[in-house]
Amino acid sequence: METFQETFKAGISLEKNYCYDVADEKKCICKDCGKSFKNRSGLQRHLLVHTNEKPFTCDVCGKAFRQRTNLKSHFVTHTEEKPYVCEACSKEFTNGYALKLHLRTHAEEKLYVCEVCGKAFTHKCTLRIHLFTHTNEKPYSCQICGKPFRQTSHLQQHLTTHTKEKTHECNTCGKTFSQRSGLFHHHSVHKKEKPYACEVCNKAFAQPRNLKYHLFTHSEEKPYSCEMCSKAFKNNYYLKIHLRIHTKERLFACDVCGKTFALHSALKSHSVTHTNEKPFACNLCSKRFALNCRLKSHLLIHSGKKSYVCKICGKAFILGSTLRQHLVFHSEEKRYPCEVCSKAFKDRNSLNIHVRIHTNEKPYVCDVCSKAFSIRRNLRQHLRVHTEEKPYACDFCSKTFAHSSNLKSHLTTHSEEKPHVCEVCGKAFSKKCKLKMHYFTHTNEKPYACELCKKAFTVKKYLKRHLLTHAKEKLNSS
Repeated sequence: METFQETFKAGISLEKNYCYDVADEKKCICKDCGKSFKNRSGLQRHLLVHTNEKPFTCDVCGKAFRQRTNLKSHFVTHTEEKPYVCEACSKEFTNGYALKLHLRTHAEEKLYVCEVCGKAFTHKCTLRIHLFTHTNEKPYSCQICGKPFRQTSHLQQHLTTHTKEKTHECNTCGKTFSQRSGLFHHHSVHKKEKPYACEVCNKAFAQPRNLKYHLFTHSEEKPYSCEMCSKAFKNNYYLKIHLRIHTKERLFACDVCGKTFALHSALKSHSVTHTNEKPFACNLCSKRFALNCRLKSHLLIHSGKKSYVCKICGKAFILGSTLRQHLVFHSEEKRYPCEVCSKAFKDRNSLNIHVRIHTNEKPYVCDVCSKAFSIRRNLRQHLRVHTEEKPYACDFCSKTFAHSSNLKSHLTTHSEEKPHVCEVCGKAFSKKCKLKMHYFTHTNEKPYACELCKKAFTVKKYLKRHLLTHAKEKLNSS
């Protein structure tokens, strides 16, 4: 590794251009900016700012630095050595500066105050970044796609989406990450340590930020609001994801089919559709899954525990995602309009499914008969035609059904309850679909018409039965 002296012999003549005697007092002054230094070595280090030279290079990753001390601090990141320990909480750090900043969190010193909103910060750099929220300034732009960022760290994270380079490897399992922070969080998987516990429900977390996000579940506080639609969120991460709805930003593209996604997790879930690989098996029913998170959700079905309760109607659900979908139906807001027919929907998933009516897209294909479906749920239900599986059994007569909706309808035959009443004549029905068909007797409406002979019917199954007569006629004529 080159020394400072070797660098300056090859490049800048320090004696000739930069060193002065001022009033019989020896001072080294920089001619470019006028800054003075007590000794030559201080000036030598400073000059590298103007020349942009970085003579100290890391032998491991090739990253270059202006000062030897910076290289020394950087090298610790490869060894994972953390010699600087906080006496208050025993947290370890790779360098003294990071420890110094951390100590302020214990002292709760917030010396730097925003003049606009009065918010105080522990670090000056945090205040500087915060000020961009008032000016909406994003000074750091990606040279590849032009996307601007408020922080250099965010820009560096974004650049990994273009290179897809994963240089940080886990020594335990070999998994690689594009960012060091990703590797750091991954280590907790092997340690299985969860030192951060919630004081309300005792749930433990490996990372303090996860505990911070979790605490919002116990309160109604939603401090992060969208400036475009005023929707509020419990943490900043969800707000960032939500903003992609307005910007229509989709950073993550599938290498196989080119389909783009707003979330990396959505891309990961999509990728398994190309491999058909399902490494995660349920020990209770042998059902297999492509993702471990789906297996975990599936196991809750076997437990039968419904921990997620709707505060509006009291209905309970096994999965939190199902409760979130349910809550949409209590809201009258329809924020997702179709660009083709302007029909609006309460959630984006419903809009995406609706759009397939216009595009006639049917991405879910049956491997047995090649029949295609626009919704994955319909394909799953269709597969039971081939397997003859009927997992839903009636507790009263042991009759089995392929679909839960059929079982639900069947249960009304055991009950004399008829909750669906006709507003015209007062006749009551056990099923809503029967009431709907009954209304046609008052309106004389026949919505199901045959395209061949234009004959119309009040019930869809009557139309299907009628179509068989045309099929027989065609068969006889041939």
